[in-house]
Amino acid sequence: MYMAQLNINMTPQFAASLARLMKLRGIGAKSEAIRVAVEECVQRTRAARKADFRAWVGLAAAAPENPKPRFASDDDLWRAG
Repeated sequence: MYMAQLNINMTPQFAASLARLMKLRGIGAKSEAIRVAVEECVQRTRAARKADFRAWVGLAAAAPENPKPRFASDDDLWRAG
């Protein structure tokens, strides 16, 4: 199998973060650590796109009502104009 090569320049901060990842995960090669990090980023991005917003249902009803509404009802809102 052909594997493409990628050359990168690392800042000292990035190199330190990569070293921490390698130590925490027991990864021996920088190339493998970068593959792991990229794959995890892709998985998180996919998961974020499939976000579950069901927990948001009813949140607006929990908010306090406006004590001085500009319109008494929705009908009054649409009649104004």
